[in-house]
Amino acid sequence: MLRAVFTRNLWRALGAVAITAAVAALLSGCNDSSPSAVSGAPSRPINAEGGKLDDLARASAPYIAQSTPGSTGYKVGPLDVLEISVFKVPELTQSVQVADNGLINLPLVGDLQASGKTPSALEAELRRKLDGTYIKNPSVRVFVKEYNSSRVTVDGEVKHPGVYALKGTPTLLAAISLAGGLDKETASTEVTIFRANPDGTRSGARVDLAAIRSGAVVDPTVEAGDVIVIEGSSTKTAYNTIMKILPFTALGSLAFVAI
Repeated sequence: MLRAVFTRNLWRALGAVAITAAVAALLSGCNDSSPSAVSGAPSRPINAEGGKLDDLARASAPYIAQSTPGSTGYKVGPLDVLEISVFKVPELTQSVQVADNGLINLPLVGDLQASGKTPSALEAELRRKLDGTYIKNPSVRVFVKEYNSSRVTVDGEVKHPGVYALKGTPTLLAAISLAGGLDKETASTEVTIFRANPDGTRSGARVDLAAIRSGAVVDPTVEAGDVIVIEGSSTKTAYNTIMKILPFTALGSLAFVAI
């Protein structure tokens, strides 16, 4: 599987002509001339006109996977910190970090596979292990205290491009802040976010930071695995070309075109 690797030098090196050619090649290779023929793709393209950009929350709504930090469907991963409480059993009420191999270790229970399970699934498993053996009808609660397994890539015109761990329920502005904020000398206010879809494809959406800061658009929540690219003066023309040609899901496919 091709992997999208975003670096500042790469984005600066890409010109509108080269990207437009890649777009044309991508579209000519489709069996259906309509870009919305992509499986699961909405027919409505992203509005790329200045001041009328769709905010990410609406644009990506059909693709939000149940793995967002803070959601009930979030699956625990290595290095996450769990807060576990068992009513009237203080030795089992504690914070525990998931090991690299996905296990946690608890008194009376021993090693337990936590990675890949939702907090509610862990609650049910702990109840089964404790019920009848140590405690009758135990009351168990599990929630994620730190989302250390969830990471997002922030690249483009920021001070410190890189991969950062998400904490709590992170927003776009918070993710950019983790990367040291915008490079004020080169950054624009336009951001493109690439996201993996449940079916294995990728999608993209744009959002205007100025609109977020003014309160016109809600600061969107970012998800684990998102790639956030902050545009600069050298990439703006190329991005505008892409957004005018490709709808939502086809834009994501472009991220995997070898250039």
